[in-house]
Amino acid sequence: MLQWIDIYTLIWLFPIMFILHDFEEIIMVEKWLNNKSSILYAKLPTKAADRVIKQFSMSTAQFAVAVVVIFFFVSGSTFSASQFVNQGQLGNIYIFTIVTLTFFLHAFTHLGQTIFLRSITPGAVTSSIIIIPYSLILYHSLLTNNVITWNIIFICLPFCLLLIPIALFAHWVGRKVI
Repeated sequence: MLQWIDIYTLIWLFPIMFILHDFEEIIMVEKWLNNKSSILYAKLPTKAADRVIKQFSMSTAQFAVAVVVIFFFVSGSTFSASQFVNQGQLGNIYIFTIVTLTFFLHAFTHLGQTIFLRSITPGAVTSSIIIIPYSLILYHSLLTNNVITWNIIFICLPFCLLLIPIALFAHWVGRKVI
């Protein structure tokens, strides 16, 4: 099969896809939470709704800072993957695979939230039209060109959970900086 975009370009598109998605979240999250918190309390147990609101109750500027912190990890993993493809000394495909798998799975949480809450949630639109298609093309290309294997995907999958503390740390930084 003829590849219409090279692996190196696909890898470097990852930070762009991340930013497009997170711009949607940055723009929507504060206003959405203010307008829709009653839906959270109606659909979730009170303790769970309190946790969600506490975690995401931040200003747009604070959320943007959190996104910048996560963007450093996204950029670092992308650089490492590009080095791996070019046989550079700093190359590592595992970190990139973990971060992109987390990004891909994260898209489904947005869609699940939208279905569960019966309300468009921040990140749902770009999840369906950007993250999922990009991720499918990326993984198809990485697998087809033997950059990664299914074994690498399965090895990396449990490590996606390690990014949760990084996201929580990013939110903490966002609150402390602004």
